[in-house]
Amino acid sequence: MLRTLSIRDFVIVDTIELEFSTGFSVFTGETGAGKSILIDALTLALGGRGDASVVREGAPKADITADFAVSAQAAAWLAANEFASDEGGALLRRVIDNAGRSKAFINGIAATAAQLRELGDMLVDIHGQHAHQSLLKTEAQRALLDNQAASKDKGAAADTRAVAAAYKAWRALARQREEFETNAANVLVERERLEWQFNELNKLAARSGEWADISNEHSRLSHAASLLDGAQEALSALSESDDHPILSQLSSLNQKLGKLAGIDTELQAIVDLIEPARIQLQESVYALNAYLDRVELDPERLRQVDARMEALHSTARKYRVTPDELPAEHAKLAEKLQQLSDASDIDGLRKQEDALKAAYMTVAQRLSATRTVAAAQLGEAVTRAMQELNMTGGRFEVALNAGEPGSYGLEQVEFLVAGHAGTAPRPLAKVASGGELARIALAISVITSNATTTPTLIFDEVDSGIGGGVAEVVGRLLRRLGQERQVLCVTHLPQVASQAGQHFQVAKSTLDNGKTASRIDVLDSKARVEEVARMLGGLEITATTRKHARELLAS
Repeated sequence: MLRTLSIRDFVIVDTIELEFSTGFSVFTGETGAGKSILIDALTLALGGRGDASVVREGAPKADITADFAVSAQAAAWLAANEFASDEGGALLRRVIDNAGRSKAFINGIAATAAQLRELGDMLVDIHGQHAHQSLLKTEAQRALLDNQAASKDKGAAADTRAVAAAYKAWRALARQREEFETNAANVLVERERLEWQFNELNKLAARSGEWADISNEHSRLSHAASLLDGAQEALSALSESDDHPILSQLSSLNQKLGKLAGIDTELQAIVDLIEPARIQLQESVYALNAYLDRVELDPERLRQVDARMEALHSTARKYRVTPDELPAEHAKLAEKLQQLSDASDIDGLRKQEDALKAAYMTVAQRLSATRTVAAAQLGEAVTRAMQELNMTGGRFEVALNAGEPGSYGLEQVEFLVAGHAGTAPRPLAKVASGGELARIALAISVITSNATTTPTLIFDEVDSGIGGGVAEVVGRLLRRLGQERQVLCVTHLPQVASQAGQHFQVAKSTLDNGKTASRIDVLDSKARVEEVARMLGGLEITATTRKHARELLAS
């Protein structure tokens, strides 16, 4: 449940700190006082979208923090995502600066808005004031029925996702088959083109790393004469010159210094430095001899390498790649050719398509069976609630109309209602008046909320369009729901407000700087009488309206 909510510099809110209790709580106030700002702020803390416009004028940032006691499911999510705290619970914080930049935190740890939304779905269920309007849309009706089914059968949600995935896979292969049948001639031409290119590269047989190897060999062969002359000159200077080669001079010098070191030991250090140099020069002589044995003038090999380089280079230019990329291009053509060959197998495609369709039908029919049960249960429950909401004899049904297979399943969901006894149910949008639609929407909201495990339920003026004795029934329904959950309700009806265990009043005030701000006060019993009387009688509160307010609160 929601324990505390802190709002700073949000829209027209300066600073508000609220503590909540269990049960049924209401928020009331004059029109435009900012009752729905509370819901908007909480929605933002739960990962809703926000921008710079939510920051109070003149403030650097808006800061909303909501503290929740969590269910076992939410606690497991926190632990799995490494957000759990030693104190338990969940502290959700959202900060948006006046440049529109957003930061989110869970228990003091940086999080994403998506993570806030995922956790928020386990903590709060919000029913907006325009919920009755969305009930007129087929998509909303189907989603509501599927959510109700999922609350009863945990496999229903998985089946809904599986139906969408199976349909996508089936239709993708069907489109591939249809395209091949339509463009068979073009596919054949494309296949011949790819085969010619593949065969050309196959014949060239470029190897990975070949270009670097052959470039190096070409350089060596084309400069073989210079390499031989240079290596021979170095070898002569080191050991084969008739005029005192370097190695002989160094050996002689080392011998002389070695004898002198016997006279003066300080020369031994110099001998020790020269000897490694002599050894290194000797190794160089051996290496030069080996190199000269390997390098030779080979005009024929040079011509072969020239031809290979030209073949690689010209082919690479034709395919608009580098010579190094020819092996990868060869592999890519092979893959495309295989895909085209697979696509050309029309019989094979039909078999795969039939298999995917069968898989789709299996899971779609299972979802249909689940929906049938959920539809009957929802129809009965809403029908019972309609009797309480002064729609005696009215009936609510959920029709499952067979349709073309789709990503949503095999049927269209349609809400039907009969407003009076003896009339046949007809589509909701065609028969329900504004007041009836609002009452049906409220009944559905209460019933579907009962079926969920979300600990906190919020109703934002869902009682609009309702009045009189029906409003009192609505209040009792919400209070009854509050015996099992935490229920927060923004309302303009005194009959609903009087049923709450905790009453908050939202009002506007003028700050010292002349700006308008919204404030929220927790009302005691005396203040509740005044607020309910205001809701009953408007600006002028009389003894009669106060008496009526006391009677409502006492009931």
